[in-house]
Amino acid sequence: MDPFDDLLRGVRANGAVFGGSVLSPPWALRFTDDAFLTLCAPLRGEGWIVLADGTAQRVTQGDVAIVRGPEPFVFTDDPTAPDELVREVSCSVTGGVDGSTVLMAGAYRVPGEVPRRLLQVLPPLLVVPDEHDCSSMRAYLETQLTAGLPDRQIVVDRLLDWLLVCMLREWFDRPEAASPAWYRALGDEVAGPVLRAMHEAPDRPWTLASLAEVAGVSRSTFAKRFHELLGEPPLAYLTEWRMTLAADLLGEPGTTLASVARRVGYADPFGFSAAFKRVRGMSPSEYRDGAGRQAAGRPDFAGRIG
Repeated sequence: MDPFDDLLRGVRANGAVFGGSVLSPPWALRFTDDAFLTLCAPLRGEGWIVLADGTAQRVTQGDVAIVRGPEPFVFTDDPTAPDELVREVSCSVTGGVDGSTVLMAGAYRVPGEVPRRLLQVLPPLLVVPDEHDCSSMRAYLETQLTAGLPDRQIVVDRLLDWLLVCMLREWFDRPEAASPAWYRALGDEVAGPVLRAMHEAPDRPWTLASLAEVAGVSRSTFAKRFHELLGEPPLAYLTEWRMTLAADLLGEPGTTLASVARRVGYADPFGFSAAFKRVRGMSPSEYRDGAGRQAAGRPDFAGRIG
């Protein structure tokens, strides 16, 4: 497992209904799901995505766009369309059968602290052009959407998950993407194995010496290389990652401070509490109380389209 896998672990299309919407011009749809991520892919025709700040980008058949929320955005055939043409939708759009554009869209839930780290490294809008390596997966998804098979929901959900992962990896590998330092470091022969080891087993009693052993170099060489690539010492990165995991674990019902401490590599809750407060600015108990109140009022970000 690597940091990218961890960040996407909680991003799921569970319960969402995805489908094709046939649109006849003139049309303008404002998506108001408050979703953290929305995937849009024209299966036929083209359109423009217009963000809340006025940024507009053309999306054609074969392209896949990912919009970072939760602000609403517009998908339209004309970026200069007057406001009276705009129809508000929640990933549930319809149109005439003779329309020139068929849109596939889905809103994603992003629960917890771990996957929300992904949002911090994504631009407000990214578009991967038609020549992407995920085109065969996208074509198969289109077939599933139009086949009318019974009980297809779970199949479509998982295909959308795979397409999202594929598109994000494709985006990060493109030269114009400002990929995060940890993503670039995954390909490094020194830092890469250590990042994977930290994410695979955050509960291990890692030390600088044991991490350097994973890297296969001396402690000084490892520490210098890791800091050059990620901008922070390896144990500082490890502590921040552990506290991010702990924040999500604290929101799980029935967990104790001792159990959370063990799962993120601390022998007792006292050392864990001190580290958590140093990184998060509050005690684990204070965080859990606040996180519980936020979760109770958090909307469901599973979008529907049909």
